[in-house]
Amino acid sequence: MRITKFGHACVRIEHSGTTVVIDPGVFTDPVALAGADAVLITHEHMDHFEESRLRAALEADPALRVWTNGDVAAQLDGVAQRVTTVGEGDAFEIGGLGVSVHGEWHAVIHPDIPRVRNIGFLFDGRLFHPGDAFTVPPHAVDTLLLPLAAPWSKVSEVVDYVREAGPSRAVPVHEAVLSPAGFAVHSRMVGSDGPGTGAELTVLGDGESLELG
Repeated sequence: MRITKFGHACVRIEHSGTTVVIDPGVFTDPVALAGADAVLITHEHMDHFEESRLRAALEADPALRVWTNGDVAAQLDGVAQRVTTVGEGDAFEIGGLGVSVHGEWHAVIHPDIPRVRNIGFLFDGRLFHPGDAFTVPPHAVDTLLLPLAAPWSKVSEVVDYVREAGPSRAVPVHEAVLSPAGFAVHSRMVGSDGPGTGAELTVLGDGESLELG
């Protein structure tokens, strides 16, 4: 399995000839969608879901399919036959890549801001993308795609989330809200210079890839 980071929360997964793209939002270069077999969307916020780009990709490739929650699916009228609605506890396969769904709600940004639905995706039982939540996967995973910074989190919560989730490796995502200096501070706190998470921190720049074996 090979993962490539494509801006903010978007990650492209290549496994046994199948390509899956997670959360290609407004901070993601549309090239991330080129040649994909499937797009998975955790929730409706623009940094994870950019409707016009996704519709363009669907129009360009009749074989492309989407898996997402009900709120996002409802916005994709006209292409509903190519969208599968999934939620907590569901499981499916994309070209032999097993996917299970975990979580229900976006983390609280502020009590006055309504929460939206959010689901996380676990791939092949070893790679987990939680979307915008600190959802703990059903078991310790090899690799956690870690939301490093957001309006809904603070760094102590990020550290505690990695500890609770118990991955072997954490790969930061969701960092577009940080300046370069802020990213250095946050990654240092979650890495070996911080209080300790028990996980190796592997930082990927945009377009950089990692082989997971």
